[in-house]
Amino acid sequence: MTGGRRGARFGLLREAGGFRLLFFATLASSIGTWLAFVALVIDVFDRTGNASWVSALLVVEFLPSVILGFLAGRLLDMASRRWILVVADAVRAGVFFVLPFTTTATQIVALAFVAGIATSLFRPAVYAGLPNLVSDADLPQANGLLQTADNFTWAIGALVGGALVAATSPDVAYVVNGFSFLVSALLIVRIHQSLEEPERAPSRGQWRDLAEGFSFTVRSKSLVTIIVAWSIAIFATAGVNVAEIVLAKDVFSAGDFGYGLLVACGAVGLMLGSLFGGSWIEQRGMAIPYGVSIALMALGFGAAAAAPNVWVAAVVVVAAGAGNGVAVVTNAVLVQRGAPDRLRGRSFAVVMSVGYAFLGIGMIVAGPLTNEIGARALWASAAVLLAVAAAIGFLLARRVDAEGALARLARASGPEPARD
Repeated sequence: MTGGRRGARFGLLREAGGFRLLFFATLASSIGTWLAFVALVIDVFDRTGNASWVSALLVVEFLPSVILGFLAGRLLDMASRRWILVVADAVRAGVFFVLPFTTTATQIVALAFVAGIATSLFRPAVYAGLPNLVSDADLPQANGLLQTADNFTWAIGALVGGALVAATSPDVAYVVNGFSFLVSALLIVRIHQSLEEPERAPSRGQWRDLAEGFSFTVRSKSLVTIIVAWSIAIFATAGVNVAEIVLAKDVFSAGDFGYGLLVACGAVGLMLGSLFGGSWIEQRGMAIPYGVSIALMALGFGAAAAAPNVWVAAVVVVAAGAGNGVAVVTNAVLVQRGAPDRLRGRSFAVVMSVGYAFLGIGMIVAGPLTNEIGARALWASAAVLLAVAAAIGFLLARRVDAEGALARLARASGPEPARD
């Protein structure tokens, strides 16, 4: 592991070889993923002309994380995380090399589901293994860099993907994505450090291991903070995402360009928040960044709901995206510092599963609700929910900071001297 480098935002990429390889592996796979995301949506819609198939495609991409996350977390703590990552990349590469040969939308959705299963293992394995590649002091910066890369590829990959499909075909994007996963796998194989502790606790049986993970989740102050506060926040943002196109096209009369502008501004904000969020967490602990970042989301989306036009809304959406970026980094650090290595995979799996479950519920509710009350009212309602989440997140994260301060004080005082 590397030593602490506060303020040296990109020092980790220069000095921490294992983290550097993991960073570029996730960067490579993320670029291909966003290229292919656009291609998949276009391909399914062009084949069917039916938005319901697009909805099915979007659902199967995160549904495995909800279904399998609770059960697969044990695997992340028992098997080699390096090989979980490699196998997940290999499966996803195989899926995208097969996609050009599909003939129906059903086949595309089925293959997307298989890729979603692999992704449901890949993401928690990355973040569960990260604390074994960098020091505890470097965790906020390391998470911020990984999130920045993901958000950057979201903005750039989606744009390039649309241009690539327009100039060639979805099949080209599929093949490019397949190779991106192979590159990711090769980089991960080169990581010399272990992504788990040398001595791992033996399994006590599948169901007892799962029960241990759930029990720890509900007892951990860090994980309870995320499950309570972030579940409310992600439910609210699901509604924001669903109503965004209605707000742009019907309310602001800004057309497809206006919708693209709002999405792009949100991605820019996410990138900025994740880039600088790590430094904020290092300086102020968890409570203030967590509470303020979710509050910033509330203010941004609330202001956008009241905005007179798409241009004003775009500016405040950047602020909301920045808050989202900081909150996501804080979530990762809360789990990494709050869960021991032997339970970290299960902890990430549970947190991600709960988050995706609330995302799905929010999307289901938001569609008819947007039709009923309108996009402005839904965004305003989401802002109120986010304000509630901000207050809860701040109060719960204060307990985490207090617990961490006591632990640091105990370590600083050291063991008592032996007495005669």
